Amino acid sequence: MVENVAPTDVWTALSADPAAVLVDVRTDAEWNFVGVPDLSSVGKETLLISWQSYPRMEVNADFVGHLKRAGVGPEQSVYFICRSGARSMAAAQAAAQAGYRRVFNVATGFEGGLDGTKHRGTVGGWKADGLAWKQG
Repeated sequence: MVENVAPTDVWTALSADPAAVLVDVRTDAEWNFVGVPDLSSVGKETLLISWQSYPRMEVNADFVGHLKRAGVGPEQSVYFICRSGARSMAAAQAAAQAGYRRVFNVATGFEGGLDGTKHRGTVGGWKADGLAWKQG
């Protein structure tokens, strides 16, 4: 079972555990135009491995292979993040099925849910929680 974890708790875990990793499963366009979590202050980089490929949004059949090639081992704590928490949950479940034992989903993702005006970024999520991120 994959546990949902609040972005601030993920930040704490990434800061405390030198082996813990954050995997951003969004698309190239999202990484480039929306931004990515910035882990430089804790001496880490966010791993960028798409769960689905744009524009067809087909699932990356070699997702777990990409995790392994990135050096992520089955004993590490692995936190998965997407825009709002849905794709990252699917990616975390795939990793768990492949034998990764400590997988977690960033519950509200990078941008969080929609606000009253149907915009993201103000209701939950990595950015709205004031955590470090960078764009471009």
